[in-house]
Amino acid sequence: MAHQCYSVQPSTLSVASANEAAVAGIPLDQYQDTSQIDFAFDDADIIEEGTLVAVIGRQQPKGDESIIQEKSVLNAADKLVFMVSENQYKGVLDGSVPVLVQPVNWMETAEEIDDLFIGDAEVWRRASIGLAGPLGGDFPLVTKEGHHVLDIIFTSPIPSLAKVAESLGKLDGVVDHGVVSKFPCAVVIASESGLSTVDNLSANAAEGLQS
Repeated sequence: MAHQCYSVQPSTLSVASANEAAVAGIPLDQYQDTSQIDFAFDDADIIEEGTLVAVIGRQQPKGDESIIQEKSVLNAADKLVFMVSENQYKGVLDGSVPVLVQPVNWMETAEEIDDLFIGDAEVWRRASIGLAGPLGGDFPLVTKEGHHVLDIIFTSPIPSLAKVAESLGKLDGVVDHGVVSKFPCAVVIASESGLSTVDNLSANAAEGLQS
């Protein structure tokens, strides 16, 4: 019986993963915007149960890590799988959503975002080191593309990540955000009892993504 061989060219945007690959002797392909991506997997910060809309970018970036580039890879992939623990797969969402904004007039953009979610969230500019208060201190985080990061810290449950993304997309000062909505995609959920897999191919999930 003849066996078909496949050529696999792995690539990563993670500094930690690249270091581990180097130690293991695994050659990595340099990702470019024009690269064809057959399969991508990522560890999201949180996944919305049912729709599988995800939030990435809550953690401080390391090295050249970029929310914009990460989302570019995920959206370009033919197949996408997120990997999370069971406490990151939720029907009732909380926590923060990172937003990339232009450094010029960033405070006006922050005020517009605050008005969108008034009473439900606080908007803080992320500092490059430690915690420096809502304004980000004297050393705000600047991404590799030159943007500032505003964290929308929800103080009440997030009703819909899709609606959050839609609202942010209408603001002129917003460059991008950490909400990822990909159809189709799957999620591998790790728990003490083992691994389980869900996808958004069902009719209910598809309707949730389109709402």
